[in-house]
Parts: sequence; structure tokens; C-alpha cells
Amino acid sequence: MRKAQKQEFLEAIKSLGEAHEEIKEELNQINDISKQNIQRVQKMSDILRMLCECQELAVALGENIERLEGEGHVTVTAIELYCETIYEVYTEIDKASDRSAEESIFNENKIFKMLKKQLVKIENSVKNDIAVRREIVFLPYKAAMWDSMESVWMAAKNDENCDVYVIPIPYYERKADGSLGDMHYEGTVLPDGTPVEYPDYVLITDWQSYKIAERKPDIIYIQNPYDDWNLVTCVYPQYFSNELKKHTDMLVYLPYFVGINDHVDEHFCTTPGVMNADKVIVQSEDVKRIYVESIRKFEKENNCKGAFGDLDKKILPLGSPKLDRIQRVIDSGKIEIPEEWKSKIYKSNGEKKKVILYNTTIDALLKHSETYMDKLKSVLALFYQETEFVLLWRPHPLLVTTIKSMRPDLYQEYQEIVKNYKEEDWGIYDETADIDRAIVLSDAYYGDGSSVVELYKVTGKPIMIQRCEELSGQRACEGNIHEE
Repeated sequence: MRKAQKQEFLEAIKSLGEAHEEIKEELNQINDISKQNIQRVQKMSDILRMLCECQELAVALGENIERLEGEGHVTVTAIELYCETIYEVYTEIDKASDRSAEESIFNENKIFKMLKKQLVKIENSVKNDIAVRREIVFLPYKAAMWDSMESVWMAAKNDENCDVYVIPIPYYERKADGSLGDMHYEGTVLPDGTPVEYPDYVLITDWQSYKIAERKPDIIYIQNPYDDWNLVTCVYPQYFSNELKKHTDMLVYLPYFVGINDHVDEHFCTTPGVMNADKVIVQSEDVKRIYVESIRKFEKENNCKGAFGDLDKKILPLGSPKLDRIQRVIDSGKIEIPEEWKSKIYKSNGEKKKVILYNTTIDALLKHSETYMDKLKSVLALFYQETEFVLLWRPHPLLVTTIKSMRPDLYQEYQEIVKNYKEEDWGIYDETADIDRAIVLSDAYYGDGSSVVELYKVTGKPIMIQRCEELSGQRACEGNIHEE
């Protein structure tokens, strides 16, 4: 049973108790009326009506509990005993209506105690015999960012007192002028229920079938904190954090990224989702400090001290699910390599080439723009010549959308680069939702500095950060973390 449902039942029991008090008072007034007159008859009729209403409410309560908890539940038995007591009291008062006032003096205290005794049993049973089940909702919007939620989802799914729903939400691309463009939805499932873009062990609930405003889940987890602030994408307005907060007791933000070297830029710390959330899960104490300081600075500048809650309790340094996920994949040693990748990874004699994960990011592209296009071409040209290495190019999942929205003048050139790379078919182009496969499969990292670097550190394999202002023209992949 949901917490809210249990509270509704307790409120109903409270209403029954108030009705008992009113019945007691009416009985007391009847005893003060010495003759069997219209006033006395009316009051007795009112009491009988109230007893019927108590019975009806108790029956409805029992039916709802039986529907939620199953037949034969101990609380339903307590309600049945209460209804029997109501019937006894009703019968006694109904018979007295035909007698004289002198012959029908009621012991209102005795009747009140009889009803209260049975009602207390119901209340105690609701409190102690009905377990509260929490309804928890996860609202990812990009399948490629599901790893930022997965370990929390697994823990909730394994809790027998939790009902858990994964509801991918739709989002829009933004056009260059900031208006909303194409809608995207990454929660599509096959006829047998298997997700197309999410792991096959994740049960997907369609966003149109789950009404958050009606269900009012106990906890909602989000990964997109921007509401309408983002210049590249925008989730449906009904999933803005300020709207979600109206329909849950606990809104939790799980960052979709890992801060590089335990650092997070200030603007990430004061997004709407962070401010509206009841809890924010961050990767470390250092990152918590940055969040707290950034929010306090915002509060001071906007004269709203304390508006965003007790920050020490709100920002929780519990680690990153993204790091949990990559460690779990590494420990399992199990990854599925697509058949079309194998022909590029393995030589004809079966020997494996060195796989270089090439990661290109939004921040680097926005910072370097035209230079970035030249850098891409030079990197691809360099690896095209290699026979001992194979390039596994994995661009940020929103890179194309970002170019269309914020660097539209580069869109055609970038599309041409990708088109040529795919058609030449000498390297791997990874646009799947699974970043962990690329990390585990590869032998070294090359590319922009990003949260992927933090994930890659877990592997202990070599990392090289590219300099976008310089064209690539050398063979190098040495050391652990260094710049080109």
C-alpha cells in the first residue's frame, strides 16, 4: 500500500472517531428530553443516519484494503467486528424509538466506548499490519545517460517494498533561433516488451500511460536539470522540475555527468532541477562543497537566503551511479561486440588490434568551432593510415543536435565528415546508448577532456587528451594521463 493511501485510511478512521463523538453528544441530548416528541424522534433518526454512514464508510474502507492487500487481511477482520458493533448499536436505538422516553434512556458512555474499542483495533491494525510500499519513478530522457541512474534503480528494484517504474520522457531539439524543433523519444519497445535503446533487463513504462499528477509517486528521480534553460534540448514542460515537485514528496536529481577531477562548474550547480530538488546526489565531498557554495552565493545575490532548503542535508555525496556501472561491467568482464565491429578489430590471423576510443564532446566543439572541424579531419586522417590500431569514434550523443542549434554554420561540414567516415568503413562509429562497452573494449582513450575521462580512469588504461588547436600528425599513446 502506498504511503498516501495509508494516510487516507487513517484520515477516514479519524472521521469515524469524530462521528462517534457526535453520536455520543446526540444520545446525551436525547436523554435530557423527557417526552417522546418530534424533537426526540428527529434526533434518534439523525443518530441512525450517522450510524449508517459510519457503516458505509467502514465497508468502503474494508473493500479498498482487501483490494490492495488481498482477501482475509487482518485489518478487514477488525473492520467486520466494528460493523457488527455498529449494527448492535443501531438495533438498540431503532427499537427504542417505539418506546416511551422513560423506557429508553441510553448509556451514551457505554455505547461510545464500544465503538471506540473496535475503532482503535482498526487503527492499530492499519498502522501495524499494513506495510507501506513506495512508488518510485525514474525519468531518463537520453538512453545514453541511463548509466547515471542504473545503480540507484537496481537498489530500488531489489527492495520488495518498492514499486519501480522507468519512464523515458520525450524531448525536443531546439532550433538555431531557440524555438522548439523535432520531438524525440528513446523509450520505444518491441512487441515483446524488449527496449530498443535501453538494456534489455530494464522494463520500460510508456510516458503516456503513467499519469504523474494522478499517481503522485513517493520519489521521482531526474537526470535533466535544465527545464527550459537548455539551448540544445528541452524536455516536455510537464516534466520540468517545478511541475514534478508538485506531485511527489521527494524529487531527486542524479547528475548525468561525472565532474572532472572532482570539479563542477558553478553554472551546473544552480540549474532549476538542482534548486527544485529535495535531494541532489553528487560524487564526492569536494563536489558537494562546490554545490553548497554555489547555491549560497546564488541565494545571497538574489536575497533569498535559505530558499532552497538545508543544503547540508540536500546535497548528498553518495557517489556516482556512472562509476558504479562501469565498475560493474569491468568486474563482470562481459561485453557484447557487434559483428560489424569484429572485422575491424581483429586481423585475418585472429590477432586483435589496439582499439582507441576517440571521444568528441560538446564543450570542445563550442569552444573551438572551425578549428574543431580541422582537428577532426586530421585525427581521422592519422588513424586511417594505421594498421595496428583501430579507431572507435564515439561522439557525445547530443553533438549533432548541438551543432544544429548553436553552430548551424558547421552542420553541413560535420555531417560530411561523419558521412565519409562511415562510407570508408575503416573505423568504428559508435552511436549506441552503451558507453561502457566502448570503455571496456578499448585499449586507450584519446579525445576531449570530459566526464568520460573520469570513467576511463577506473580502467587504469592510458588516456591522452587532444589539443583542439593543434592538428594531429604523430603516433602517440603512452603514459596514463597526459596531453597530446
